[in-house]
Amino acid sequence: MDFLLLSQKRILHFKLECMILRFKRVIITQIILVIFAFSSVFAAEPYIAIKPIATGLNRPVAITNAGDASGRLFITLQTGEILIYDDLQLLATPFLDISPLVSTAGEQGLLSVAFHPDYTNNGFLYVNYTNTDGATVIARYRVSSDPNVVDQATATILLTIPQPFGNHNGGQLQFGPDGYLYIGMGDGGSGGDPSNLAQDLTTLLGKMLRIDVDKGLPYTIPQDNPFVGNPQARDEIWSTGLRNPWRFSFDRQTGDMFIADVGQRSWEEVNFQPSTSLGGENYGWRLMEASHCYNPAIGCNNGSLDLPILEYDHSNGNCSITGGYRYKGSQNPKLYNLYIYGDFCSGRIWGALKDETGIWSSTELLDTEYRISSFGEDENGEIYFAHRASNTGAIYLISQTNKFLPHLPLLLLE
Repeated sequence: MDFLLLSQKRILHFKLECMILRFKRVIITQIILVIFAFSSVFAAEPYIAIKPIATGLNRPVAITNAGDASGRLFITLQTGEILIYDDLQLLATPFLDISPLVSTAGEQGLLSVAFHPDYTNNGFLYVNYTNTDGATVIARYRVSSDPNVVDQATATILLTIPQPFGNHNGGQLQFGPDGYLYIGMGDGGSGGDPSNLAQDLTTLLGKMLRIDVDKGLPYTIPQDNPFVGNPQARDEIWSTGLRNPWRFSFDRQTGDMFIADVGQRSWEEVNFQPSTSLGGENYGWRLMEASHCYNPAIGCNNGSLDLPILEYDHSNGNCSITGGYRYKGSQNPKLYNLYIYGDFCSGRIWGALKDETGIWSSTELLDTEYRISSFGEDENGEIYFAHRASNTGAIYLISQTNKFLPHLPLLLLE
């Protein structure tokens, strides 16, 4: 009798264990299905979202803020106008219109504007444009009594740089954290830098320039520029070996500099200059295209060249890098510290981050259908990009999505 009772208990216990095991399997299966479902959703979701804030533009090529707490964005059109977006709408009257002064063929045009660090008090702004002779012009203007209109009678030309060809004009102006004006200059154009101008210290072409606009007209030379006193070099030069630094920027917190240099036929690159730099870097062109020998085909680097932190090839429709900004805004914590940049031809946008060993890597954030001509920051550090098209161009605001970047430290996601 006791034996039968014990056997029944064992059978009952065995059945109960089987039921628990089946239940566990069902629960685990459901959890796996949920995980796969979420994985599929997040895999399909891009890392960033974009929102149009201004449309119907004619070839926008730059986005800038004035640092005057007005909340305005200034949109440069290649055709020679600067428009104002006042956080609600585009203003009907251009902030500046110098169309009659500007050649707009190919890569030429009104290419950027930079506002003086003390713009709130002095009203100075600086533009980079290609004049009707094809030369690069750096000019200063002053805002009128109407804060939304420039006084064109205040035009003062600071610098005119002849261009041997119509392409590779550079075009970016930025004030650095040191208060000096930085000017990105291309190598003069054609293809392959036929006169090797980027390595020639007697010309301003193929260089990053650095000038002082506060100590006299048209400008003065900062005495700590690296080639001051060298009779074989131009004093304005800050760094050399650039092919076409179409867009460069400064980290608004650290002062580090990112220079996106458009490549020749195969490679696009991003160069990095720490805020502690004393200048004089040689980024390699035409000896090298990114980290690859160009001319000569072998033995191009004797160890003196500064190699890029990022590069990518021309596969999958890529062809021309558009440099961006390192995100330091507050609205998108998942993007914090990412250097955001894109490609004009493919429309792809990437985010790059440096790991604890100092190595940079990129993640594709979004594949768009747009011609990405420029990125820009507002006063709060939020990032926008411009789609360049004739009369259908637009400005887009970038924001994060629910998807986490795989290489971001968890600290940045809290």
